[in-house]
Amino acid sequence: MKVGVFSVLLSSEPFESVLDYFCGIGVQAVEVGTGAYPGNAHCNVDALLRNDRKCSEFIDAIKSRDLVLSSLSCHGNPLHPNRKFAKQHDDIFRKTVLLAKKIGHDVVTTFSGAPGGHPGAKQPNWVTCAWPPDYLEVLEYQWKSVAIPYWKKTAAFAAKNGVKVAFEMHPGFLVYNPETLLKLRRACGNNLGANFDPSHLFWQGIDPNIALRELKGCVYHVHAKDTAIDAANTLCNGVLDTKHYGDELNRSWVFRTVGYGHGREFWNAFVSTLRMIGYDGALSVEHEDSLMSPREGLEKAVAFLNDVIIHQRKGALTWA
Repeated sequence: MKVGVFSVLLSSEPFESVLDYFCGIGVQAVEVGTGAYPGNAHCNVDALLRNDRKCSEFIDAIKSRDLVLSSLSCHGNPLHPNRKFAKQHDDIFRKTVLLAKKIGHDVVTTFSGAPGGHPGAKQPNWVTCAWPPDYLEVLEYQWKSVAIPYWKKTAAFAAKNGVKVAFEMHPGFLVYNPETLLKLRRACGNNLGANFDPSHLFWQGIDPNIALRELKGCVYHVHAKDTAIDAANTLCNGVLDTKHYGDELNRSWVFRTVGYGHGREFWNAFVSTLRMIGYDGALSVEHEDSLMSPREGLEKAVAFLNDVIIHQRKGALTWA
């Protein structure tokens, strides 16, 4: 297992400088954004698909530093009710799949997307309850009329090109927990799986290690990100929180650097569970900690995870 970093956090810096920095802090893998929400500052898909030399330079920049590419990320919403917006994200996804094929990589990370609540909707609609019955009608439309037809066709396209699609289970989209991920996988194809990010599960009350067991065989990529739950705010207002992420004092939960939401015991067990279900890829650090600078958060997370992995290599596996 390798410690990786999602390079999007340092998009304002040149790619090779970012890679040098990663090597200097103990990183072994890199995840790169190709467009949609993450942007494409470090990987211009159109340029790499057109130009073999540029494509080779991109791969050489990673390999020459003894790093591996863990994923091409095009996290987006191809189900958006705004057709122009949806097409842009669908186009980016398809180009990313073609780039993955060209460079011999087999994992693309994204979101499942979220449609509107009806054919004439203008904004996505995420349903969080089953009553009044209108909400069940919304879900019926979203799954049967939009998501399943789209992902059946799109999963087949990815499979034809030898690519697995790793969905980040993210509230706000149709796939937000193991149940919804497996529902889409059963309906649309076995090359659909998880980009497993425990941070989004913590605040929903999901135990990531139990979720990993449920998803054995379809975890294709892993994000390393933590969440701190504020017990008092949660007991008062619950976990559904729309306050700005910068309002840390009043939110029910906030994203944190690895180890600052859940301690060593959890992360030991997390790495052990990943091994038990057969995952031996990267733990890609995604920094969204509003209480730490990007470099501080990255460096602490990388050091923490490397220590966990090294400790377990010595045979001190923690199953609790």
